[in-house]
Amino acid sequence: MSDSLTCDVVIVGAGMTGAACALYASRAGLDVVVVDRGPVAGGTTGAGEGNLLVSDKEPGPELDLALLSLRRWGELAGELGDRIEYEAKGGLVVATTPGRLTALRHLAVAQRAAGVETVDVTADRLRDLEPHLAPGLAGAVHYPQDAQVMPALAAAHLLRASAARLLTGRTVTGVLRGTDGALRGVRTDRGDLRAPAVVNAAGTWGGEVAARAGVHLPVLPRRGFVLVTEPLPPRIRHKVYAADYVADVASDSAALQTSPVVEGTAAGPILIGASRERVGFDRSLSLPAVRALAAGATSLFPFLAQVRALRTYAGFRPYLPDHLPAIGPDPRLPGLHHACGHEGAGIGLATGTGHLIAQVLSGKEPDLDLTPFRPDRFPPEAR
Repeated sequence: MSDSLTCDVVIVGAGMTGAACALYASRAGLDVVVVDRGPVAGGTTGAGEGNLLVSDKEPGPELDLALLSLRRWGELAGELGDRIEYEAKGGLVVATTPGRLTALRHLAVAQRAAGVETVDVTADRLRDLEPHLAPGLAGAVHYPQDAQVMPALAAAHLLRASAARLLTGRTVTGVLRGTDGALRGVRTDRGDLRAPAVVNAAGTWGGEVAARAGVHLPVLPRRGFVLVTEPLPPRIRHKVYAADYVADVASDSAALQTSPVVEGTAAGPILIGASRERVGFDRSLSLPAVRALAAGATSLFPFLAQVRALRTYAGFRPYLPDHLPAIGPDPRLPGLHHACGHEGAGIGLATGTGHLIAQVLSGKEPDLDLTPFRPDRFPPEAR
């Protein structure tokens, strides 16, 4: 038997971005329903490392969104405490050669002008910050603002802190339209959900949801693997990664790319990334990717060569061609809003995205110019 609900806004997706949209929309006084075909954090969020980063972003719209999001995360950390495993650990970006160090420091100067805290670290001071780093590195830049959360816990607690109604195990099959053509809700396999506004926060599946609404949004999956070690006493103090990681994030290549990213967790295991490749939704284990992750990690921290990797898992980053998310109203279909396509930065950018979406839904001027994030900025598909 089907059922029908009436609310102010339906959010499609119960990952981190959907949870943040629900939290801020609820706090703006809106009646919110969140719908997902799977469980909370069952997609990309559950496969994430929980990074809240400014260090990997060049000055521009994404960095502005990251700084806004960090402020919101700081507020939520004060409110939710240890429940989301928030760690203001800071990031350390290391350069293996003098040339890469020069490029890294040029980036840091530009980031500093945009509001990012950066500290140059000379080669002889690296072990003051990370005693177990490999010798022979050229230097680094320290980013005190970088932080981390446990993503699945954070998404669950953001939803719990909202007043939203959560409906899991429901697949959105289409949209409802009024006689004027405007959106009036969504159709699911278990009934209609009626609302004057719908937010597409479906992450890697955001393109699929958009297509069911009759609009084009070219979200593609970009697979990545994470290695998880056995639990260890605290040895790695920051999120540590090689300067090459920034270039990999910005790359358009579909081929396998890896650059070492290593960080500890509150529970003890060390997380090792990061790989990127566009292979559709293929979850098959890639031995070349996993071997490259292990080799990169041990090149930064030689002690890891003696540590057991207990498991590996894959996730899919929601990739858009210009590496910017789609945020805001879709002019092609009144009532439809998008909050997806954040690629590997979705955990960190979720709070700012949710804050901005709530402002738009409430009829307020958003704190950031949403023009760079317009959902209709991509050319239509060739027929």
